[in-house]
Amino acid sequence: MDSDTSVILKKIEAAAADGKLSSGAVENLRAWLTEARYAEYVPQIVEHVEAERWQTLDDVFWTIIPFGTGGRRGRIYPIGSNAINDRTIGESAQGLADYVLSQIDHENPSCAIAYDTRHRSRDFAELCSEIMVAAGLKVWFLDGFRGTPELSFLVREKKCDCGIMVTASHNPPTDNAVKAYWSTGGQLLPPHDQGVIDQVMNVTDIRRADFREALADQRVEYCQEEIDRTYCEAVEKQSRPGPRDLKIIYSPLHGVGTTVVLPALQAAGFDQVELFGPHADPDPDFPNVPDHVSNPENPRVFDIIVEHAQKTGAELILATDPDADRVGCSAPKTLEPGAPWDVLTGNQIGALLTEYLLAKGAEAKTLSPDHYVVKTLVTTELMRRIADKYKVEMVGDLLVGFKWIGGVVEERDPTKFVLGAEESYGFLIGDHARDKDAGVSAMVLAELTAEAKAEGKSLHEKLDALFAEYGCHREKTVSIKMPGSEGMQRMKEVMALFRSKPPESLDGMNVVRVRDYLGQTVTVVGQATEPLAGPKGDLVILDLAEAGNYVAVRPSGTEPKVKFYMFAYDAPGGDLEVIKAAQAKRLDAFFEDLKRFALD
Repeated sequence: MDSDTSVILKKIEAAAADGKLSSGAVENLRAWLTEARYAEYVPQIVEHVEAERWQTLDDVFWTIIPFGTGGRRGRIYPIGSNAINDRTIGESAQGLADYVLSQIDHENPSCAIAYDTRHRSRDFAELCSEIMVAAGLKVWFLDGFRGTPELSFLVREKKCDCGIMVTASHNPPTDNAVKAYWSTGGQLLPPHDQGVIDQVMNVTDIRRADFREALADQRVEYCQEEIDRTYCEAVEKQSRPGPRDLKIIYSPLHGVGTTVVLPALQAAGFDQVELFGPHADPDPDFPNVPDHVSNPENPRVFDIIVEHAQKTGAELILATDPDADRVGCSAPKTLEPGAPWDVLTGNQIGALLTEYLLAKGAEAKTLSPDHYVVKTLVTTELMRRIADKYKVEMVGDLLVGFKWIGGVVEERDPTKFVLGAEESYGFLIGDHARDKDAGVSAMVLAELTAEAKAEGKSLHEKLDALFAEYGCHREKTVSIKMPGSEGMQRMKEVMALFRSKPPESLDGMNVVRVRDYLGQTVTVVGQATEPLAGPKGDLVILDLAEAGNYVAVRPSGTEPKVKFYMFAYDAPGGDLEVIKAAQAKRLDAFFEDLKRFALD
């Protein structure tokens, strides 16, 4: 260690003694200043120390950004173990390459790579390509902004051993990430998820080829024209015949969706589609979007589009997140001129798609008991009730994350797969991919909306018809952010509290059963604890005395926050508007009680 480095380290230790740096930041800064693998970053660290930018240094060094089961996601910053930069992205790609090569026994391994519109996405895609090529894998590269579903399709189409999608999905503009894919076209599942994580965490040297040289000798090969065509053909196969008289406004929310959704709608015969101008440009700062967060889960992103729709006579608004794997929609409450508009939740879209697809299958006499619908544990049980009516299997005992849905499709007969859905606006129809796909989902959603219009109904009226038949279901999801090192500890404490001393009641309804998916136990209040049949993961579900009413609690797998999922149910019968209003109040009360119990 040279004297200059010693001086910098002493300044860091003094800052820590003054409470300006956490112990984790000191440890990681020491490594980046003294280990050869980080040498190129030392001048920037020294600059930050000399300028006493302690808060920034603590933010980007207090921990090592985890490579989760989907990949690595976080704030872009040129230095730091807890930031997205060339080093952390490079470690991710190197670890994935090393693990893939340890698992295969064939020649000519390959990797698919795509990227979205975010800051530095193209740079990171080229960096990943250079690492894959240096490791001996051929890279199939989508040149230009493309969506996650097309990357999943590319992995399968070219029979790649793995894939990388550079995107931070619906995170703020400050963030970026890599999502890692296995040869199935789905995100990493056990045992490969942990295998890749272990490799990533142990990377020392990052080996790179030159991107332009690899492109010249076809170790990197552009394939976007071929894959655009074959992907669109695969999506079009899921189109059902029917009415197409529908005026649609589509917003990509400044992401890649024009390459996914617009071709799908055109292929299905929708010729009255307007691209919403203020959201059309592929802009990484997401202007004209509330808080600059392009997330169709946020109803506010639809506000300015609805204003435009009411002026132009549009009948459906579709919006996708930056990597075009999630889709949301807004529609008029009725078909009466001047009717108010409202968004549909991911749960509601999932239920409508389930009913539409199963009804179409029954009508065509192609539906059998071998067909199946897939959802996660925190997605509406209305889908299960619909599946029961049509006598198809519901696979619904899955943890949060579409990778589990993709895994079910891979394990079972893909030709019998009807729909995969999760409450966070992710849907898949068809077996061309193993991840959620906003292209095919938007196309089928448009088809069912056009059919409803031909029947004289709005999407909301179709949903009310489901409530009248199957019972009224209403859901609410709330996230509580817990940033920083203190937040991570607080998240653990909150989850431990729900496991050890759950609330006795919520909104006056007694908690009658606690399902702990991490401890793999189920406890009926007042009785002995028994083993829980189901997947293992950090999730707790509290079942309430009135059947169908329950809440789920889990830490987010991609961001520092705890998520509360709340479910209300009333059996068929009674005044639907009165029931819906009562359920809205019930869910609000659930949340207030949960917040008071866990956070006050």
